[in-house]
Amino acid sequence: MTTLDDRSTATQHTQGPPVPGPSGSMSIAEIVDAVTHAPLPVRLTAYDGSATGAVEAPLSVHVATPRGLAFVATAPGDLGLARAYVSGDLHIEGVHPGNPYDALVALGSLSFRRPTARQAVDIARTLGRAGLTPPPPPPQETVPRWRRVAEGLRHSKGRDAEAIHHHYDVSNRFYELVLGPSMTYTCAAYPQASATLEEAQVNKYRLVFDKLALSAGYRLLDIGCGWGGMVRYAARRGVKTLGVTLSKRQAEWAQKAIRDEGLEDLAEVRHADYRDVEETGFDAVSSIGLTEHIGVANYPSYFGWMRDKVRDGGLILNHCITRPDNRPTNTGAFIDRYVFPDGELTGSGRIITEIQDVGLEVMHEENLREHYALTLGEWCVNLEEHWDEAVAEVGEGVARVWGLYMAGSRLGFERNEIQLHQVLAVKPHPNGRSGLQLRPWWAA
Repeated sequence: MTTLDDRSTATQHTQGPPVPGPSGSMSIAEIVDAVTHAPLPVRLTAYDGSATGAVEAPLSVHVATPRGLAFVATAPGDLGLARAYVSGDLHIEGVHPGNPYDALVALGSLSFRRPTARQAVDIARTLGRAGLTPPPPPPQETVPRWRRVAEGLRHSKGRDAEAIHHHYDVSNRFYELVLGPSMTYTCAAYPQASATLEEAQVNKYRLVFDKLALSAGYRLLDIGCGWGGMVRYAARRGVKTLGVTLSKRQAEWAQKAIRDEGLEDLAEVRHADYRDVEETGFDAVSSIGLTEHIGVANYPSYFGWMRDKVRDGGLILNHCITRPDNRPTNTGAFIDRYVFPDGELTGSGRIITEIQDVGLEVMHEENLREHYALTLGEWCVNLEEHWDEAVAEVGEGVARVWGLYMAGSRLGFERNEIQLHQVLAVKPHPNGRSGLQLRPWWAA
């Protein structure tokens, strides 16, 4: 239902296609009705005083400015909505910006339709040249992928470093507020649904440690180590551990944490590209949340590099976000521009194939998809609870990006649009023997 009001009183219009005025112009609410199927899952209001959708809807979306309308009109889909939302030109009432999950669930039920030829002409006339000209994007947005291609080879060391800097060097304090005491920005492993986030993150490190059959005196290489959670977990148990990260701020935070715990003799985190690690002969290599940044075309060299870093009989564990199919897929415009530049995902089958093709033997794999949905839900709760401090630290635009990204990712994991797989493999001895126990040696 479309209404035209002054934000306090409303004149109800009859159900059906909007009828433009004599000049052929349309209200914003009429435009929305022309391109969507009823019923609208939210109440929509706009700066021109028009509204559509049920008055009693629990959630309301307000298009606050002409720029917000231009963002949506010139970049249909998630990118335009994200631009309007991040810039503050589109407001969502009924949810907190740190956790807009319920709004994304509701908007996910929107059903679009093609307007009639007459409506399309009237929409274009209403928007005019200004409304059909893309406004400059918010400052939180990075350049489009084609520009990045022109400025540097994808997944070169320099370009990878810039992509990591964009995402991970936001602010260590901001990450502390969102991630909690573990400072772990990867999927937790919940022993039961009632476990706390911290319990689940410790359990994830325990699971990786046990799968890799580590014990005191062993050597572990953890690539893409973040703030060093796995490094310190292993070092506390007597394992000499080297972690590497392309994020300077992560490395600084991790090294301080290592010193604070007195683990300098066993633990090190380097600010470096994993490809620059010269040491070999490790008992195990863990990669927790790095593969998403590698690029599918680079999997052979990536897994071959890990194979060459472990001794015969050594283990590798690869933990990463995947697709439910095995076709390489870019992450989508919003994620690519605001969150993970150059990110690329594929399925666990492709990952297993590439691991096998470099001569490693896959021993086990499992899907932690639903665990990641739980993890993201807890991160959103943390952001909501610490919203004012988070905004003071990084600005409202960045904080809005993170709330939107984490809530949307949670929904994607719940709907099985994305998954999280751990794959465990061994480098066989020259005689083909793995040297491992016959049955799993870790507790799930």
